[in-house]
Amino acid sequence: MKFETERLILREPRMDDWKDVVEALNDIEVSKYLMKVPHPFTKKDAVSWIKKNIDKWKKKDKEDYSFFIELKSEKKVIGGLKLDVDKHNLIGHTGSWINKKYWKSGYITEAKIALNDWIFNTLKLRKLESGAALENIASNIMQKKMGYKYEGRRIKKFVAKSTGKIHDENMYGLLKEDWKKISAKLKEHTKEKIKKLESKK
Repeated sequence: MKFETERLILREPRMDDWKDVVEALNDIEVSKYLMKVPHPFTKKDAVSWIKKNIDKWKKKDKEDYSFFIELKSEKKVIGGLKLDVDKHNLIGHTGSWINKKYWKSGYITEAKIALNDWIFNTLKLRKLESGAALENIASNIMQKKMGYKYEGRRIKKFVAKSTGKIHDENMYGLLKEDWKKISAKLKEHTKEKIKKLESKK
């Protein structure tokens, strides 16, 4: 399974992606707010993690989806998106990461727009939930930009494996009806941002 956007391909993980994954996740600036990513992050960690996700994709009744974000122009994996599905309640929980070299270029927004469309239109979920460490300013801003609404804070919710630090987590929710209201405008804004970024190259 894969989706294509203007600059990206969202696809299933492959074993030969390990070098790109290590490059991204071995950066403490990327891993410091991720619960399960150790530091240093090695080839062994990447291979093990990729293998687990490949095995999950083989299951017919999936409740766990991991997509890699491939940058078309470089044919390189620059990030990832994760979706856990609660089928009974029709709710999904999402998470993301991206190589620091590609921050502030709109790639996560572009990827999440495609993923959200698929989640609401194909999987027919009624709500998405997402968390962000209190200190992760960029992630908190991203949630609001994508139309998520703040629903509360979980005190001392998780320990980041890379640092051992305990973090409070802000929780956000996005209803299907709210996504329908904001998605067209968000897509147009993203197209304009891409044009500006491309014109500077």
